[in-house]
Amino acid sequence: MSALLLFSFVIGYFLLLLGVAWRTSRNSNNDSFFIGNRNSNWMLVAFGMIGTSLSGVTFVSVPGKVGSDNFGYFQVVLGYFIGYFIVAYILLPLYYRLNLTSIYYYLQQRFGLIAYKTGSLFFIISRTLGATARLYLVINVLQLFILDDMHVPFMLTTFVILLMILLYTFEGGVKTIVFTDTLQTTFMLLALVVCVIYIMNSLHFSFADTVNALSDSGYTKIFDNNVNSGGFWLKQIIGGAFITVGMTGLDQEMMQKNISVKNVKDSQKNMISFSFVLVLVNLLFLLLGGLLYIYAKANNITIKGDDLFPNIALHYLPSIVSIIFIIGLISALFPSADGALTALTSSFCIDILGLKRNESLDEKRKKRIRMTVHICLAFIFFLCVIIFKWINNKSIIDIILKVAGYTYGPLLGLFAFGILTKRKIGEGYAVLLISLVAPVICYILSENSAKWFGGYQIGLELLLINGLLTFLGLLIISKKPVSVN
Repeated sequence: MSALLLFSFVIGYFLLLLGVAWRTSRNSNNDSFFIGNRNSNWMLVAFGMIGTSLSGVTFVSVPGKVGSDNFGYFQVVLGYFIGYFIVAYILLPLYYRLNLTSIYYYLQQRFGLIAYKTGSLFFIISRTLGATARLYLVINVLQLFILDDMHVPFMLTTFVILLMILLYTFEGGVKTIVFTDTLQTTFMLLALVVCVIYIMNSLHFSFADTVNALSDSGYTKIFDNNVNSGGFWLKQIIGGAFITVGMTGLDQEMMQKNISVKNVKDSQKNMISFSFVLVLVNLLFLLLGGLLYIYAKANNITIKGDDLFPNIALHYLPSIVSIIFIIGLISALFPSADGALTALTSSFCIDILGLKRNESLDEKRKKRIRMTVHICLAFIFFLCVIIFKWINNKSIIDIILKVAGYTYGPLLGLFAFGILTKRKIGEGYAVLLISLVAPVICYILSENSAKWFGGYQIGLELLLINGLLTFLGLLIISKKPVSVN
């Protein structure tokens, strides 16, 4: 299929997003950008969060992993499911009770300014790396399968896509993203369903035939019973639960949308309904992955991993399916980047610059600062994507989950210490030091675990170990609260 024709659909889709952004950002202000004026519909937020959580990584990388891990990723998904209940019934009530715009302001109320800035800093690092890794994956697919044929350089592709995202998030922020994410999730799920149905039909499979074929090929194996393996089922489920707590419950991007809902009960309904749908959608992506490998074997296609789905969709399927795949792919791209860019802008402005609490600045000046930060962060996104292009040679989903273990661990430890204890921490820089040392210790443990612990490999439990080390460090430097009689 013509690369120019496929690219024209990319442009058309962006123009549609720009139209939605124009419609939703009218009469917007800083509160619209940061928390959507706390007037978002919980059903729209829940549906749109599917696209944000899945992103291009799930769309491309999860089907590709079936060839090496079978349905093993579903162990992590089960952990995610448990984690969403923790977020819904422990963290969301806390955020609403304190009426937070930035969730990290809780750390200031509990421990002081240094802890607050430390939490914000780790979120900024975490979300920047995670979002740009996801962004790189999708941009790279567009580059390899469309734009290389048009002789467009990768740097220009990255610049243009980030400019697109910047344009439609510039004014409306969260208020706009709630609607654009809903639109994008719809297209992404449509692409998933169409591709599954077409490949099943091309293989002359009914649903029962599909299940039997996947089972006969060994792809439906879910649970890894090897205790020493990094993929051991208990590690994966517990790790998945705490990844959800970290990457959703302690993440300003995800919570920014949730706390834009009118009240905590609606926000909880959003979180729980979203968790059920997410399990089913991930299962469908794994089903697609198995079908892709069976289709590849039947057609003598030797490509594996992240390149499998794009290759089959764009080179072996009919033009209409290729178009739907491209729309689905860019629908997976934008939610993972637009929300991150908006949330990082919010966190930097509110947490680092103290913009919301600075009464010496009028609304117009605050808006100008916010827009400047938004542009600067888009440039940082650009640099990070280019770096990923230079260094990446692995499955992106593995990179994202590993990075999460290092960067969200201190956040997990800080929030857990604040919620589970009543102890006080001084105003010094010890909190920052502990939050930096814990990931370093985790890295040393991860690199040497097999040698030191009789072949035991650290998997997703890295996040839990990191959080526990941070918790213990805080316990050491903390003091009992002074009782007042």
